[in-house]
Amino acid sequence: MLELIGVTAGYGRSMVLHDVHVEVPTSGAVAIMGHNGAGKTTLLRAAVGLLPVRQGKILLDGEDVTRLRPNARVRRGLGYVPQGQLCFPQMTTLENLQLVTTDKASTDEVLDTFPALRGLLSRKAGLLSGGQRQQLAIARTLLTKPRMLILDEPTEGIQPNVVAEIESTIAALAARGDLSLLLVEQHVGFALRATKHYYVLESGRITSEGEGGPAAVDAVRAAMAV
Repeated sequence: MLELIGVTAGYGRSMVLHDVHVEVPTSGAVAIMGHNGAGKTTLLRAAVGLLPVRQGKILLDGEDVTRLRPNARVRRGLGYVPQGQLCFPQMTTLENLQLVTTDKASTDEVLDTFPALRGLLSRKAGLLSGGQRQQLAIARTLLTKPRMLILDEPTEGIQPNVVAEIESTIAALAARGDLSLLLVEQHVGFALRATKHYYVLESGRITSEGEGGPAAVDAVRAAMAV
């Protein structure tokens, strides 16, 4: 579904990614892990078109989208949930969802995925907790009906009692079978439970990769300790 082939990218004259190769299979789930500053968010920004690629190319479902703008990639089925539980704080939860669609059936479907939001539809998004805003951000992206969902640190800064709920929802999305998933996550155990393949990024380069699952935890932690 998504391929980054020899991607080099950065900011100004400073290159952050160096000849990166990553592949996310159709209906597959892949984790990108690494320490802060390794280049994980830069990789995602390049994938969705928010950061130009200096070298290499990006394929989405076999189509070269390297030079396409972010909105064109969204129309081709790419959904992106960045860090920070982003929302429109002065708008209600429902109004945030209605920015994407006013179709009740589609809205009901995502609210079934995030039932906690049902009782918060009239509340301004700026008054929601961090965990509730993160659920809203994911729900709003799902309303675009993506075939490929990219999540950047979805549990970062979330209160512990909500982290498990978000992790459970992401694992369920990964298991649906009709959605490809690329997950950047600091929690190694959760990331490997939710995905079938992983890459470890260090100083902008892929230093390790392998099959996901709980059995891979020790190998990933060892790779990140180097």
